Amino acid sequence: MKAQITAFGEPATLTDELLQEGQSAPQVKVVQNNYQDLIIGGAKDKPQLILTVPTLDGDVCPKEIEQFDEVLHDLSGKIYTFVVSMDLPHAQRRYCVIYDIQNLQILSDFRHREMRKYGVLIADGILQGLLARAAFVIDTKGKITYVQLVKEQTDEPDYDAVRRAVEAVLATT
Repeated sequence: MKAQITAFGEPATLTDELLQEGQSAPQVKVVQNNYQDLIIGGAKDKPQLILTVPTLDGDVCPKEIEQFDEVLHDLSGKIYTFVVSMDLPHAQRRYCVIYDIQNLQILSDFRHREMRKYGVLIADGILQGLLARAAFVIDTKGKITYVQLVKEQTDEPDYDAVRRAVEAVLATT
């Protein structure tokens, strides 16, 4: 069943089924801020945290990214942390410079073809075509160990729950 969310109190549906804990994390090709492709998801030498956000240019996203940059600072060498939005790569590069983002890699799915595999593309409503605010923790074998979908897109995620999930996957690595 496709997940339901709200954005500014208005209902919206995701285009595909949201991936769940225990499922394999698909490899997806996203774009770095230099317009070079990068494959995330799947098996890697370190666990991954994939955060999806509607846009960097909003009220909540800067708070979320700054908070995760701070909360995960001490784990930066132990885990890959990716933030994916639909923003253009050059706008993301400017954002990283302005906000001095150090521990997160900001990536784009502006071609609208990859992150729907995670079930986070918004199908309708005022944020149609953007990504829902979500977090996926993935172990080194490519299995999803934690999923958090923020039901109201103007709310921040539960940072502590994500941090605990990251620590749990690191404890088993």
